[in-house]
Parts: sequence; C-alpha cells; structure tokens
Amino acid sequence: MKLAEALIQRAEIKTQIENLRERLKSNAVVQEGEKPIENPTELMEMVDRKIVELENLIKSINNTNSFSKFYEKESISDVLAKRDMMLKRISILKSLISATEVETKRYSLREIKEFPTVNRNILQKTLDDVCMQYRELDVKIQQLNWQVDLL
Repeated sequence: MKLAEALIQRAEIKTQIENLRERLKSNAVVQEGEKPIENPTELMEMVDRKIVELENLIKSINNTNSFSKFYEKESISDVLAKRDMMLKRISILKSLISATEVETKRYSLREIKEFPTVNRNILQKTLDDVCMQYRELDVKIQQLNWQVDLL
C-alpha cells in the first residue's frame, strides 16, 4: 500500500468513527418501553475495533513519514512540520493584513485618526510568496505520498 492510500484510508476511518459516534448518541436514550434502533453495545464494539484500526494505521503512517526521506534530504515528518509552520505563518499574515484595515470612524477633525503601523502591500506580497511556497511544497509532498510504500 502506498502512503497516499493509507492517508485516504485514515480519513475514511475517522469519518466512520464519527458516524458511529452519532449513531451511538441517537441510540443512547429511548422512551420508556421502547428499544433503541441499534444496540449501543454492538456500536461501541464497532467503535473500539475502528479505533484500534486507526491507531495501527497512524503508527504505520508516522513510521513511514519518520523513516522516508523527502527527496533524499529531510524526513517526510520534518517536511510536514515545515508545511504546518508555513500554514501558521499564512494565518498570522492574513490576520495582520486584516488588522491593518482601518475604518474611518471620525465624526469631526478633532477626533484621533488611526494609521497602520505596517506596510500592507509588503505584507500582501509576503503572504502571496508564502502561499506559493506552501502550494509548491504541498504538491511535492502529495507526489511523494504516491511513490512511498507504507512501512
């Protein structure tokens, strides 16, 4: 199995667990004299099996990411951490750019005028550059995921 297939399977199992959670919730309480549509004990057993399956899959994915090289340089895990930090930087840049949007709330010339303390154009250019780097790195990661065998 390729790493990409394992990642797809991980997402599917997570979805299945969430569906089981909802089914459990809807069968947790019934009116007096009624029976649940599905047996909560059986549903919980299914949840437990899916959780074990997910745990084992995650361990395999993590091992693969730790021991597989990203184009013979860093491990895939290291590159994933770098990608996550790029996303964090993108988020911070977006919020900073948003904060520079100064609304004119002055009713008279005597009121205090607000000015941004950072150059919005430079921030936007930086954001565009980081977004492009993120997309390029993400494409490389996705390509590699289809080449690497799951350990």
